[in-house]
Amino acid sequence: MASSAFAIRGRLLLGTQLEPGVVVISNGRIDVVYRDPISDGNLPERIVEAEIVSPGMIDLQVNGAGGMEIDDNPRNIEQVSRWSLQTGFTAWLPTIVSAAASFYPRVFDAFANVDRAIGATPLGLHLEGPFLAPARKGAHQLRHIEAANDNLFESWSDRDSIALVTLAPERSGGLARIESLVERGIVASLGHTDATYDEFATGVDAGATMATHLFNAMSPMHHRNPGAMIATMTDDRITAGIIPDAVHAHPATVRLALRAKGPDRIAIVSDMMSATGLGPGTYELGGQSVNVDETSARLEDGTLAGSILTMDQAIRNLVDWADVGAGTALHMATCVPAKVLGDETRGRITTGARADLTLWTDDLQVVTTIVNGVVAWAKPS
Repeated sequence: MASSAFAIRGRLLLGTQLEPGVVVISNGRIDVVYRDPISDGNLPERIVEAEIVSPGMIDLQVNGAGGMEIDDNPRNIEQVSRWSLQTGFTAWLPTIVSAAASFYPRVFDAFANVDRAIGATPLGLHLEGPFLAPARKGAHQLRHIEAANDNLFESWSDRDSIALVTLAPERSGGLARIESLVERGIVASLGHTDATYDEFATGVDAGATMATHLFNAMSPMHHRNPGAMIATMTDDRITAGIIPDAVHAHPATVRLALRAKGPDRIAIVSDMMSATGLGPGTYELGGQSVNVDETSARLEDGTLAGSILTMDQAIRNLVDWADVGAGTALHMATCVPAKVLGDETRGRITTGARADLTLWTDDLQVVTTIVNGVVAWAKPS
């Protein structure tokens, strides 16, 4: 496929439904969307046949993949951008786990030097910590959480590379930080939190619009002390990130979240780390050793440390065991994360949108990944 106009015909993801149609691409944008029937005479000469056509997926939480960890090396971000094309996502947030204050300026400089034309587009950084609850630190290092202070937060104030920050609302200064982030157009996500139901709601009142990896590293459910999990599932102002690998959350809890929030308020994330795609072994995340087996990534003490889930496998998992159709699963990995970021140019097949698209087989295997109207990856014949 060249940069000139071409068409893709297949079942298009329109809303949460897969409907026969044709999408015409020109100059990196979606020029026209037709619903069947449509005569070939009205289409560009080049027509690509596909079984399923979705917007490119957007992953809001990526710690690494293919042996590369997101850190202060711009080449690592570029390598993950390339590697991840085979999994079907076309845009993503490189994610930094809690680190020392001295590390962040190097991260910001690295992101500024990334070649965004290579592979999936890095839209901005997701800073997961260090303003977290020590009691819900998960795989984050406690020393970085305890050392995080106002000076560190203020040092982020002039950085336009930050897209999303995960923080605990109940931590001292948490509400003011949420308000500051929102004023700058940065998504505030509540996570690694020991908040009560009311403390969580106050964080939402302050402007938070997302919860990081629902069910993981947050105060649990109890019928007299509902905590952050129930607060997430019952507050329609919050979009919940979910890692559907059947490790971070049992399939039944994923189905519960879907029933409580509906597909318009759940964003599928991978939370994948450097070992993804490489198989069992010993790897690293945020300066800590991580043991990886066939299903999970864990610290020496058994704490989950990211995942080895890919976005395409997440879609297949949701269809296989979460009682959702393919269209609904794809919607939660495309349109919903785009809305979280306030990005109206991605996540939908509609006239004028970016031509970021993923082509799938009927059994949800990625065949082709298109970024800005150009084939960035195609499955070898």
